Order: sequence, then C-alpha cells, then structure tokens
Amino acid sequence: MVVCCAAEAGDPLMSLAVSIWWCELVDGWQICCCVDLGVTGVDAVTISTSALMQIWRRRALAAVCETSFHYQDKTPPRSYVIRIASNMQLYPQKDWLVRSSLPSNFSPSIIQTVLDQLSPDNVRIFWESKKFEGQTAMTEPWYKTAYSVEKITGSMIQEWMLFAPNEDLHLPAPNVFIPTDLSLKDAQEKVKFPVLLRKSSSSSLWYKPDTMFSTPKAYVKIDFNCPFASSSPETEVLTDIFARLLMDDLNDYAYYAQVAGLYYGVSNTDSGFQVTVVGYNHKLRILLETVIEKISNFKVKPDRFSVIKEMVTKEYGNLKFQQPYQQAMYYCSLLLHDQTWPWMEELEILPHLQAEDLAKFIPLMLSRAFLECYIAGNIERSEAESMILHIEDVFNEGPDPICQPLFPSQHLTSRVIKLERGINYLYPIEGLNPDDENSALVHYIQVHRDDFTLNVKLQLFALTAKRAAFHQLRSVEQLGYITALRQRNDSGIRGVQFLIQSTVKGPGQIDLRVEAFLKMFETKLYEMTNDEFKSNVNALIDMKLEKHKNLREESAFFWREISDGTLKFDRRECEVAALKQLTQQDLIDFFDEHVKVGAPRKRTLSVRVYGKLHSCEYPSDKSQQLPPYAVQIEDIFSFRRSQPLYGSFKGGYGHMKL
Repeated sequence: MVVCCAAEAGDPLMSLAVSIWWCELVDGWQICCCVDLGVTGVDAVTISTSALMQIWRRRALAAVCETSFHYQDKTPPRSYVIRIASNMQLYPQKDWLVRSSLPSNFSPSIIQTVLDQLSPDNVRIFWESKKFEGQTAMTEPWYKTAYSVEKITGSMIQEWMLFAPNEDLHLPAPNVFIPTDLSLKDAQEKVKFPVLLRKSSSSSLWYKPDTMFSTPKAYVKIDFNCPFASSSPETEVLTDIFARLLMDDLNDYAYYAQVAGLYYGVSNTDSGFQVTVVGYNHKLRILLETVIEKISNFKVKPDRFSVIKEMVTKEYGNLKFQQPYQQAMYYCSLLLHDQTWPWMEELEILPHLQAEDLAKFIPLMLSRAFLECYIAGNIERSEAESMILHIEDVFNEGPDPICQPLFPSQHLTSRVIKLERGINYLYPIEGLNPDDENSALVHYIQVHRDDFTLNVKLQLFALTAKRAAFHQLRSVEQLGYITALRQRNDSGIRGVQFLIQSTVKGPGQIDLRVEAFLKMFETKLYEMTNDEFKSNVNALIDMKLEKHKNLREESAFFWREISDGTLKFDRRECEVAALKQLTQQDLIDFFDEHVKVGAPRKRTLSVRVYGKLHSCEYPSDKSQQLPPYAVQIEDIFSFRRSQPLYGSFKGGYGHMKL
C-alpha cells in the first residue's frame, strides 16, 4: 500500500489529505483501488466491508458503465485504436472491445482480497515538502533531487491510529444523477437548424431537437448578458472570481454528475457569464436547476474568496511569462475589440478587492440581465420551454426580483475596429519577459464583414496559401518553429493572419519576409492551373460537407452563430453553393484587392513583439521614418477611440444589425 501526500513539514501526518493506491494481479486480472481519505489518517483504512459488498452499488456501477459504453460519442479513430491496442495488452481476445469499459462479474472474494491489503502495517508513504531542505541524506542520480528513506516503526503507526478519526471516510451515497430513462424522444419536427422557440424581454430560447445522432443526451447553454459585468476592469475581475467561486461551490455535485455522464461549467464571458450543462437528458434538469439555485442564492465565503483571489492573482501575474506569439495575439485582439480591458489593469485592481466587494457586486451584476439560451438534443419543445420558464421564475418573478429586463440601450453589442483601407498599422512593443529570447509577429489582414461569397474566397486563399507559407517561411527560411497562416473571425469580421515566433530575425525583418512571401505567392496564384484550382475548391467543399461527429460538436457550431449574432445556421450549405460558382479569376481578383502587397484597399495591422535577442532593434524600428501608407500606433486606447467601428451583429433580444 502506498500513501502519497504533499504537505509542509511539521504538519501532523494524521491530518493530511492522502490517497491510497493499491494494485495487484488477482486471478489474472489487474485490480486497482484508490481510497480518498480526506482529512483522516492511516487508521481510516478501516473501510466497511459490508458497504462494499452491497449489491446496489454494483448495480449502480454496472448501469453507469453500460450506459457510457452503449451511448458513447463518436471519437477520432486514432484515440479508438490506441485504447483497443492498450486493451490487447491486458485482456483476452474476446474482451478487447469491452473489458476496459464494462465491469467484470461481481466478486465479493476479490473485494475482500483488496481490503485485506489496505493495512497500516504495509504502508509506504511519500511525503514532499519544500521545508525538508537540509534534512535529507541522499540524492537521486537523474534530477539530483534530495531525499531520505526512513523506516516506519510500530509505535509511530500506533500513535497515528490513536489520533486518526474515521467519520469523514465513507463511500459515495446513492447517485441521484444516474439516468434510468434512456428512451429517445420523437421529434415532432425534423428541423435541420435551430429555431427561435421563445422570446421575451428577459430571454430568448433557441431550440434544436436531435435529428442526427439518436442518443439520449442533451446540450444546454445559457448566456447571462449582464451590462454591469463588463463595465470596467474591476467588474470584469469580480465576474471572473464569481464564476470561479460558483464552480468551487458546486464541487459537492461534480463527482456524482460526472460519474453519471453529466458535465457542467460556469465561465465568465465578455458580456457576463454563461452556464453549460451537457450529458444524458433524463436527470440533466436536476443538475441545471441545482446550478441556477446556486446562482440565485449565492453567498460569498470569505475563506474561499481568499483562495480563489490568490489563484486569479497568480494566473494574471503569470501572463507576462506567456510566449511572445501569445502576447502578440493578445495585443492584436486588444487593438481590434472595442470595450475590452487590459489584464494589466485588472492585475492592478486585484490586491484591493475584498469578499465584501464581491458580495455587493453580485446583486448589482444580476439586477439587469438578458438570457440567451440554446437547448438541443433529446428534449421535447415543451421540456425546453419549461426549463427556461423555470429560470425566468427564479430570477424575474416575485415582489423583489433578482433580475430586471434590460433597457433598450443596455443590449450589449460586439464592435470591432474598422481599419482604414490602404493603411498598414504597426504596433511595436517589447516582450513582457526580459529573459525570453524569442520575438514574434502577427501580420493581420482585415478583409470583410461576414458574407458567404467573400468568406469562401478568403477560405480558399487561406487553404491554398497555408502549405506554401509553412514551406517557405518555416522549412526554407527557417524563421521559427511556430509559423502559421490562419483565418481570423472577430465577431463576424473576417480576415487572415500570419503568426511567426523567431530567434533568427526581429519582428521588423519577419514582417518583410511575410510581404516577400505574398509577392512570391502572387506569381504562384497567377500561374495556377485550372486542375489545381478545382482540386483546392473540391478539398474545401469536402471539409465543409463533413458531418458533425456528435451533439457537442453540432451545438458548438450553432452556438457560435448565436453568440456572434450572425444566425446563419445554413452557413455550410450556402458557402458550398458559393464555392461551386467561384472561378479562378474571382480568386485572383479577391487577392489583388484585399491581400496583394500594395493593394489600395488592403487593411493591415502588424503587431511586433521584441524579445531579448532583438531588443536592440526596438528603439531604431520604432523611430524609423515610415512610408506614407504606414501608421505607427503609440497607444492602444487612443487608437481605438479614434477609429470607426464595424456594425455589430448583436444588439437586441432578437438580434438586430446596427
């Protein structure tokens, strides 16, 4: 038996949170046991044999495993092959497909064999602590880690057993989330796309019954759009902490839900926070209502607030150690998105926040809210409506409701900076980590607002140029390991970006190499044969016609349309139709207008992050004389305030285009 624990030296061992693992081959089968001892000591291994022998536990385990096996989502072939190959090492041939998923026959004797081995007399303890420095006698040869080995005496075990309570050690209670009704609902309408099932001043409900996967599962997404949640850096940090504390408070349900095939998440967004619940539909509503109840009655626990605050502070502080290409992507987003706050300001606020601040903020945040809801899967229309009506009753009903509908002026929009045609904007900045030798460049070309015809032209260019860019910039010129050409979609505003991280050249030189590549690709595009063009078009069509593998994947696609406000649920079909009408000359004309170096209508933004090896280039690059078509950005927020914005696809409870 092995006990693994991590604690500071001097803490009583009997108060440690430890886990006991035991493995042995029993009758040719590998039996593994993990017992979470919570705050108990070694004596707490006295597990109730009668509890383990209870037949209802076996039946519950069998039900969970069989349900998971028979209704598992389609997975990538590679993952499936790896799992089966692993099973081939452990099980007889007849069990290769099922043994790792389904339980073996109930055997009290094997259970008793496991329990007999869980004894303090054969325990091995690994105790790690930073405070053991100077108290060790040996060093392991590989990583030179200092350690000591001490024999556990009988008197030590007896002392632990005297002080070790065992009331906290127990097996799980009956799981209320395990589904028992796995029947498939008969969708009254064989709809292919989501429909707006219900709309009120407080919420909108998009509904999509499962007509593709035939599994007893559902997907629920509820987006709380709260204007006060993102009105300042302070409120955005408080919303982040609230979402984390809510997840922390729901931990009591996490184990039971996950065992039963239900998963939930609460995360902050640019406009508030959102709740996601996915899994078997039979008990999904119980979990959803549990989460909603926690939100409506949320109380801030000062001790947990301190823990989460420390965690958030560390995460924000560690952002300066991100790789330069990640910093470049962050600055690009900060430059393009209106009403977003820099993490540096949020980090500055964090030390001053107290639990009382969050307790005062939560009622304010929820006081005005609009709920954007999406429900899909094995759920009937009436069930979906009933779920949202219940949520509205919780938040909007009563003499003193938690939430009020938004005023028309409060509906949140998602606005993106509109770069000026014919201008190349430059934003040079030194890397946040002075020890990182890498520099990075994001060369972004902004093209258009969401449009099927322009979309497919951009996608076809990206598909055609992606391999050539990788070959030239990474393989031939060897600028850096991280070299990519990607499409970019900012709330429906489409473009393409080159992303390169390098120790070989500074950002200014990399920018020149990107333009040199575009000039080289221009020739290749003009000389492309008709067969090559058709091959690329057909490849893109095949990618678009690939079916969604499971409910989650389908829901993620439709939710992106709802979240962005574009609501083009038939996007793939329409873009395939546009591709079939596209000619090679159309692609050339698109390139000449939007991508070609020196094109008069081209919109470009270059974000240059200077690392340690190229820091000497930063002052000279920043002070160099720029050509008339180039503009250097000195301050992100002054730049954002001075620029026009694209219209937002979002803006009202029915989504209106501004």
